[in-house]
Amino acid sequence: MKTPRLESEFLRLVFLVVLSIGIMLIDQRSDSIRVMRSGLGLLVKPVQDIATVPSLFGEWFSLFSKSRIDLYDEKERLRAENLELQARLQKLESIENENTRLSELLSASEAVAERVVLAKMVEVSLEPFTHKILINRGREDGVYEGQPVIDTLGVMGQVTHATLFRSAVTLITDPGHAIPVQVRRNGLRAIVYGSGSTGELDIPFIGRQANLRQGDVLVTSGMGGRFPPGYPVAEITEVIKDANEPFLGITARPIAQLDHSKEVLLIWPEPAPAEQKIIERVVNLDEEDGHRSDGS
Repeated sequence: MKTPRLESEFLRLVFLVVLSIGIMLIDQRSDSIRVMRSGLGLLVKPVQDIATVPSLFGEWFSLFSKSRIDLYDEKERLRAENLELQARLQKLESIENENTRLSELLSASEAVAERVVLAKMVEVSLEPFTHKILINRGREDGVYEGQPVIDTLGVMGQVTHATLFRSAVTLITDPGHAIPVQVRRNGLRAIVYGSGSTGELDIPFIGRQANLRQGDVLVTSGMGGRFPPGYPVAEITEVIKDANEPFLGITARPIAQLDHSKEVLLIWPEPAPAEQKIIERVVNLDEEDGHRSDGS
């Protein structure tokens, strides 16, 4: 048995179906429904636009968040590339400076009449008052004790101990080092001693009447036979005349860059002309003796 509520629901459904069929038939046969639909569309459009606002806001927020993330990633990528380029630039600057130093050494070696070989510094002595370096050349390269060592500017020191592959060089500032020099300006001879300070040399026992002044350049004199003549050693920085002292108080600074040089030049001095004649004479005598021994 049907209840009154169910009957009313059924009748409403039938009415709506019949009404829908009727509206469709009228829409096919007349334009009045279309005009009405267009009007209703204009009324409904603001409601539809408002309904799409949450969706549009979500899309905009998603795009904004993605853009921020992309910008942050791009910033980090550019920052990493910048750091890498800065590191490469520092390396290139270091290589450029090294090439400049090697070019200067090459120019210095071309200006030297003696045979020279390039060597690299591998160690610096850390003992107080001992100024020595270790280079990567040894007896296998023909290095010998007492061999002169220079850089692009002047004399650095001499080899004091040579092994097969390494050699120790005592710098001219070492307290135990001495080198005969002469003043380039007037030829006055003297001996320069190491003071134990990297930037200072001592020149003792020069009489008060000596013609010396600040700025004079001291070069090797060739005395003693170890250092060939003419190589810059030091520049006089101070000349003190004390009436109570028999000698001048003279200090000088090394011309060579003892604290900065990474590469040095080893020199094999050529014998002086007189020494060369003696050597040639000895060789000729040896050859004559050899021929006589063969003839006998």
